[in-house]
Amino acid sequence: MEIPAINLKAIVLVHWILTVWACLYPWLPTSYVLGNSSVLAVGVWAIAQRDSIDAVLLFLIGLAATILTDIVHFGLYYLTTANSPDLFRFSAGMAILSLVLKPVSCFFVYQMYRERGGEYNINFGIPTITRNRDAYQSIDNQDQSGSSASPFSQTEDSKNGPRSY
Repeated sequence: MEIPAINLKAIVLVHWILTVWACLYPWLPTSYVLGNSSVLAVGVWAIAQRDSIDAVLLFLIGLAATILTDIVHFGLYYLTTANSPDLFRFSAGMAILSLVLKPVSCFFVYQMYRERGGEYNINFGIPTITRNRDAYQSIDNQDQSGSSASPFSQTEDSKNGPRSY
């Protein structure tokens, strides 16, 4: 089964609209607006630079981080009483819908990251120790193409030329 291709512009546009609608009623703090707006700005950067792996990776990490921060914001600032209950319910519904769509968006952005040449394992530059020994060459099987039985013996007729180091 093939994964449908979703345009990065559509993802950024949907989350921008939902963030604007979530902020219609002033129940969320400024940190919600700044966090989601900065992630959407990175999304615009990823749209502008089609070949950049870093832009898509940062957009993916930002979306994943805002999932956690949105949950914290909703838990701390969700009001049960409001002056305008219809507007509050609409605003809260759009914020929750944005939160529900973010894991799906992360999946599609990860697919775009892979299409742009990103690796499955994301490397943050931290050195790790692995036990993969496929890249090592065995010293047991040496090439015996020399004429003498011992590769270390030198005869008198061999000339010692200049050594290149």
